[in-house]
Amino acid sequence: MFRFAHIEYLYLLFILPVLAVLFIAVYYQQRKKLSSFAGEKLHKVLFPLRSGFKLWSKFIIYIVAVGLLIMGIANPQIGSKVEEVKNVGIDVFILLDVSLSMQAEDIKPSRLEKAKFEISRLIKKLRGDRIGLIVFSGNAYVQIPLTTDYSAADLFLSAVDVSSVPQPGTDIGKAMELAMQSFKLDSETKKAIIVITDGEDHEGNLDVPIKNAVDNGIQVFTIGFGSTSGVPIPVYNASGVRTGYKKDRQGEVVLTKLGETMLMDIADKGNGEYYHATNTSDELNKIYNDLSSIEETEFGATRVTEYEDRFYWFIVPALVLLLLDVLISLNKSRFIMKFDGE
Repeated sequence: MFRFAHIEYLYLLFILPVLAVLFIAVYYQQRKKLSSFAGEKLHKVLFPLRSGFKLWSKFIIYIVAVGLLIMGIANPQIGSKVEEVKNVGIDVFILLDVSLSMQAEDIKPSRLEKAKFEISRLIKKLRGDRIGLIVFSGNAYVQIPLTTDYSAADLFLSAVDVSSVPQPGTDIGKAMELAMQSFKLDSETKKAIIVITDGEDHEGNLDVPIKNAVDNGIQVFTIGFGSTSGVPIPVYNASGVRTGYKKDRQGEVVLTKLGETMLMDIADKGNGEYYHATNTSDELNKIYNDLSSIEETEFGATRVTEYEDRFYWFIVPALVLLLLDVLISLNKSRFIMKFDGE
């Protein structure tokens, strides 16, 4: 099998016809000016060593060399062998709270931004595990289905903010139900759920989704973001400038507190662990270590072709041609004179 590792560089080949047109245009413009200065018979007298054949030869060599260089930097590759790689790991769904209270800044720079940072680090640590992301507040949506494309997962994560789910509230139950629906429960792959939230303003009954998870062998981990003492919720305008703090109907500033007891209860009933996020602690490593202790299972296989670089097939001839182009002079030689009619 043959391919180019960086096929986008091949678009540079469109430069070659442009260079050819420019060369021809300049060449005939110079000939026209020269003809207006002196007749054709005087050209050989005024420029006895000038060789049109060499000029065109050097240009053709240069064009070919540039074309080879472009193909070389596109890195042509030859498929050497095809292997079947087993996909081994666990399935992890991260449930991320994006309610307005996650904008509180008792965790710097904010609860949500710190949570996104921790998730991003978790994504970078995973190897072979499938990861998915569900964002929730009063409702829940699958932001990223289960995937091993960690780069795409990190990209979609960066776009998450408090406007990702328009419904207010914190309905962890809906998020867990959606995760259960999104798992392939009939597969033998070990599964885990990580709930990241401040646990405030919780809605609905959690016993049913937790029991459903446990009955299907799914562990539930929780990370609580925020302080138990309560902090105000900043409000920002469309330009990202803080305009004040969230207030209730009586005009009093609303304080948001971490619902730690509930999150401990979820983790306990879900056979997982609860972690309290702080500015300095590293909950990521703790959860990753817990996930690593779960027995990994094979969930499929992928046929992978190994490729070997062959860029030097084009780079070496290109360098030789460029050196040849430098060494060839524009003066006539005895051999070239035959082509010039001398």
